[in-house]
Amino acid sequence: MLLTNTKIGPSKINGIGLFANQFIPKGTVIWKFHSGFDIKIDKNELAKLPETTKECFLKYAYLNPDTNKYILCLDDARFFNHSDDPNCIDETPEEENEGITFAARDIQQGEELTSDYRKYDADYDYKMSIP
Repeated sequence: MLLTNTKIGPSKINGIGLFANQFIPKGTVIWKFHSGFDIKIDKNELAKLPETTKECFLKYAYLNPDTNKYILCLDDARFFNHSDDPNCIDETPEEENEGITFAARDIQQGEELTSDYRKYDADYDYKMSIP
């Protein structure tokens, strides 16, 4: 669940992006998994979905390499785009089941929020192949 004020809009990186709608100081928690709001399913459940639904799900979900479960953010957090030099850091503290996204540096209002998919998405190669 997003914990800062954001908005979506056209991205120079890829399609739609997520943008800060406020100044976000370095270290601020931007996103955190919230059970009951975000969805967590295993591969067996995904396999039961119709193919078109599965394609849409895979476009916006990520595969946690530690739990081997898919996570789908139900808010605009699904519009984080990948960057090799992201302004957000994704970590999984020991006390957490899922990751937390922090501001890696001060982020200005209007700046696109980016993360490094390689740090938390076992489907990184698949994501990069989607047109």
